[in-house]
Amino acid sequence: MPPFFDQGELVAVLTTQPLDGTLDYRAPEGGCHMGAFVEVPLGPRKVLGVVWGPGEGGFDLKKARSIIRVLDVAPMREEMQSFLIRAAQYTLTPLPAMLRLATRAPGLSDPPSMRKVYRLGQREPDRETAARRKVLEVLEAYGGLAFTLKELSEEAGVSSSVVKGLVAQGVVAEEDSPRDLPFARLDPDRPGKELTEEQGAAVARLAEAIGQDSYGTTLLRGVTGSGKTEVYLEAVAACLRRGRQALVLLPEIALTAEFLTRLQARFGARPAEWHSGVTMTERRRTWKMVGQGEAQVVVGARSALFLPFQDLGLIVVDEEHDTSYKQEDGVLYNARDMAVLRASICGAQVVLASATPSLESWSNAEAGKYARLDLPTRFGAAVLPELRAIDMRAESLPSNRWISPSLQRAVTDRLEKGEQALLFLNRRGYAPVTLCRACGHQIGCAHCDARMVEHRFLKRLMCHQCGETAPMPETCPSCDAEGRLAAVGPGVERLAEEAAELFPEARIATLSSDMFGTARALKEQIVQIAGGGADIIIGTQLVAKGHNFPLLTLVGVIDADLGLQGSDLRGAERTFQLMRQVAGRAGRAEKAGVAMLQSFQPEHPVIRAILSGDEEGFWRAEAEERRHAGVPPYGRMAGIILSSPDMQQVFDLGNELARRDAPLRQAGAQVFGPAPAPIARIRGRHRVRLLVKAPKGVALQGAVVAWIGQVRVPTQVRLTVDIDPQSFF
Repeated sequence: MPPFFDQGELVAVLTTQPLDGTLDYRAPEGGCHMGAFVEVPLGPRKVLGVVWGPGEGGFDLKKARSIIRVLDVAPMREEMQSFLIRAAQYTLTPLPAMLRLATRAPGLSDPPSMRKVYRLGQREPDRETAARRKVLEVLEAYGGLAFTLKELSEEAGVSSSVVKGLVAQGVVAEEDSPRDLPFARLDPDRPGKELTEEQGAAVARLAEAIGQDSYGTTLLRGVTGSGKTEVYLEAVAACLRRGRQALVLLPEIALTAEFLTRLQARFGARPAEWHSGVTMTERRRTWKMVGQGEAQVVVGARSALFLPFQDLGLIVVDEEHDTSYKQEDGVLYNARDMAVLRASICGAQVVLASATPSLESWSNAEAGKYARLDLPTRFGAAVLPELRAIDMRAESLPSNRWISPSLQRAVTDRLEKGEQALLFLNRRGYAPVTLCRACGHQIGCAHCDARMVEHRFLKRLMCHQCGETAPMPETCPSCDAEGRLAAVGPGVERLAEEAAELFPEARIATLSSDMFGTARALKEQIVQIAGGGADIIIGTQLVAKGHNFPLLTLVGVIDADLGLQGSDLRGAERTFQLMRQVAGRAGRAEKAGVAMLQSFQPEHPVIRAILSGDEEGFWRAEAEERRHAGVPPYGRMAGIILSSPDMQQVFDLGNELARRDAPLRQAGAQVFGPAPAPIARIRGRHRVRLLVKAPKGVALQGAVVAWIGQVRVPTQVRLTVDIDPQSFF
């Protein structure tokens, strides 16, 4: 058990408030354990905190206030404290901000009496209104999960009186106490799918590692459709047999529906879920049950890494290369790297699964830091798709069309055979630019240095940086010319319009994150498509993330060159990964698949590597380039982003930092900039970037802290440090 503090003893409490360090309080009546989650007075408010250790004192102890109460949840374990401290030190994040990540269970400090919950009842309403229908649709969409009154009314967009009216009729059930029930037990010995020899060998290696109850990381690299999921599900089973908990991280919430079905089939019960698609009430239950060890397996988004596991034995990071594992606002962390850190502290195994690993993971496996397991062939009768390039320089195509004649013929052929085709374009909306043909004006966002993107489906213009929307103007905002505004370039909505004209008989489904009101609606559409509910799928990178469409035999990439322009150091890697992942959607069942890449530069080394399938050759060449340039993973980087409503202010501070670079130079690092960020204004704030670059062995965090500690940051300016930046915008 953790150390115990007697009533009245001085303890240090870390709160979730933005304060420097801990605050001293007296232990409450009955005392409290180290790590206890508590409610403490702070000024006139009551705030959440954790008993972090013995109090420091050094002030008039008569003024020390007492902890109000200890919450009815398992205390934070010492290893979790250590994880938060080390994650804060690595990312240069204040500790209270890390604690906020670890206490994301809404209503955690509410007494049980306040937690009445609402779920679908047995009766029908006496009459149906639009507001009542919204409430019932929300309850049905969430599969019977419970809501609080506030959650349900907000999700449905109705007043609480509408919900209470349905309760009075028995249409919605009100329960007096929370259903903080343990999750159904999962059975690791229930028979799984029959494994191939390759899969069996990989499972045996992972089970052996898990059986040692110690830390280790394995890169599970398998071609698309090779059965990586079955392998790591058996690793989960091995972990459960040890009596330990497992966490499976997925990059995209829409992937959870199919995955949960597979996991339930394997273990006979559903795991706990942790992502934005579950209700706050269910998240609170998951948080509590994880801490008590009553949730054996959690499937979740990156923030699930901060749940209070009692005995975590395995972390699976599926599609580990995916950029969505990097949080780009608030606390800037990479869940893949933090998974490795957490596992090293609690003696757990990590499985990083991908068909196209990140160069960081590939190089760690090459260096022997990670074990590596390969699944080079597809499962069962499925074979890898044939890859072809369509040289767009040889195609005859009108300027307002993007589907080449060659691709059109291939799609027609698939439709005639009753198979599905996917047309992929990594660009949301209808058109990326709206241009006035009279004066040349391009409609931009009023708050950002970014163009507004036309979303014809929504009949609005949208800024993809700040989310600002505006109705489509009738006249040019610059010259007032009427009827001269034109959409320039394709987005998925425009591609869907073109496909409807070329294939009038086909059923077309468009998969783009901004076309669905809820994550559940998106999941439902994916399930429908997988069941044959569409002939042609038009999609953004959302479709590249592990979906399995058995009838899909043709993938057409509209602009394979899109990611090869610009100066992003990971541009080639991301293009390679995306194209291979998208191509991998084809031919995952018995019928062979073909992937066709439309390119204006088919001789480009990245396009050639994709077509040849020489992945190891690509990684070796890419690694050599990065090593020569001294950039990650063969060097270290930190991004500094300064933002303010006043452009001169951020440039002045940026120049002052650049001049006072002695702490960086002494550590062996150098600074570049300041320079305007590629998107120099977002939400009305001007943005300036500096980039710190250092050799691999440099203690970068300490040097950066000493460097930025020399300057006083004005109140209007935000200074953000991004260790290991993934994006340079």
